[in-house]
Amino acid sequence: MTARPVAPAVIERLKALVGPAGFLDAPADTASYCRSWRDDWEGRVPLVVRPASTAEVAAVVRLCAETRTPIVPQGGNTGLTGASQPHADMSEVILSTSRMKAVRAVDTWNDTITVEAGVVLAEIQRIAAEHDRLFPLSLGAEGSCQIGGNLSTNAGGTQVIRYGNTRNLALGLEVVLPDGRVWDGLRSLRKDNTGYDLKHLFIGGEGTLGIITAAVLRLFPKPTAVETAWLAVPDPATAVRVLALVKARLGEQVQAFELINRRIVELLLAGVPGHEDPMSAPHDWYVLIEVAGQGAPGSLADPFTGALETALEAGLVIDAVIAASGAHAKRFWKMREDLAEAQKAAGGAISHDISVPVSAVPAFIAEADAALERAYPGTRLVCFGHLGDGNMHYNPIRPESWTAAAWKAERSNVNRIVHDIVAAKGGAISAEHGIGRLRLAENEHYKSPVELDLMRTLKRTLDPANILNPGKVVRV
Repeated sequence: MTARPVAPAVIERLKALVGPAGFLDAPADTASYCRSWRDDWEGRVPLVVRPASTAEVAAVVRLCAETRTPIVPQGGNTGLTGASQPHADMSEVILSTSRMKAVRAVDTWNDTITVEAGVVLAEIQRIAAEHDRLFPLSLGAEGSCQIGGNLSTNAGGTQVIRYGNTRNLALGLEVVLPDGRVWDGLRSLRKDNTGYDLKHLFIGGEGTLGIITAAVLRLFPKPTAVETAWLAVPDPATAVRVLALVKARLGEQVQAFELINRRIVELLLAGVPGHEDPMSAPHDWYVLIEVAGQGAPGSLADPFTGALETALEAGLVIDAVIAASGAHAKRFWKMREDLAEAQKAAGGAISHDISVPVSAVPAFIAEADAALERAYPGTRLVCFGHLGDGNMHYNPIRPESWTAAAWKAERSNVNRIVHDIVAAKGGAISAEHGIGRLRLAENEHYKSPVELDLMRTLKRTLDPANILNPGKVVRV
């Protein structure tokens, strides 16, 4: 059935619900909401509504349910899979949570913070730090992404190895359901055995089952001792051995363990200003490792150095540069954060956000590299990511003799090569970016009929009119 543009009468009623400050309808104003910052996702809508409260969100959703008007929920618009962009037929409206910026409560005795969906991630980190606490979710877009979007995609980031992903950081949610009712699940409990844990339906749901309007988030003691190092290792298999060694010595104090291949470092040095090679000689593989604890500043230096010395003596580490200061550590992390910009500058990356068991990461990389080199000789094989939790960003870049358009035309075949290897190792084709529109067909290919049926049953039960983010995550 062909989608119909939103009726003018519905648009006017929506405008009346949110008031003059709560909507945008000029194409010049709505354009940035309709376009992704990467990968060319773009659509068109006649209206962007920007409610200022949960009550306004509920009123908008009730009207859209009444009139069967599809809604695209949107946070900071930093997603990578097309989940927060509309289609191009003017049949949808965007509901942006960007005006919902209230911090409702900070409870340091319970180590929680309650925030509305539009609060930017970096602001939550800042407020936590003001209260001598840590909110550990950390990712490249933290200066602009919003917590509602982080929850809706179950964002990961660099510290999942210690603190878990966003799902692990949320205790309670407030959600507007597809019929406009509000579920108040803003509980700050660590134990609640009174039935189904409903919040997990909406975390990772990408706005297809409900619109998250507020959340109770976990806080942690702010680390007082931090050590960071840039290591050179022979290969990914050895990096896994280093991870095991350091975890055996320092346990849960290991909070980040990033694997990075040399090619992406070279692209970074060539394409993104302000960086320098951390080591005097190049190496094929690197690890960025960080440990943190609650002791006196510097108290982790000896045990951390001792663990690295053991790894060096065993031949597991070729070279190591330990950050001499916080500023030095920030330079290492800035390199890690800018790797996405480096591949963008190189042009023509086909991105994969995969997850396999940590023990299977080396075999995955070796098999994927070999398969792509056979299929596309000269492919620039780029790989980096969160080895500590098995989530790698495997992003082959076009051979230099190819045009970006020719390489893009091979996306489906490249995806199948990579994702078949992931599936054979019991992995997932999306680890932290979500499904959106980008992985919709692939998700249907790799998931079992039973799992897809359960997902569709949930979608039809909660959203029978299919008005919340239709055509994303699962087709019904």
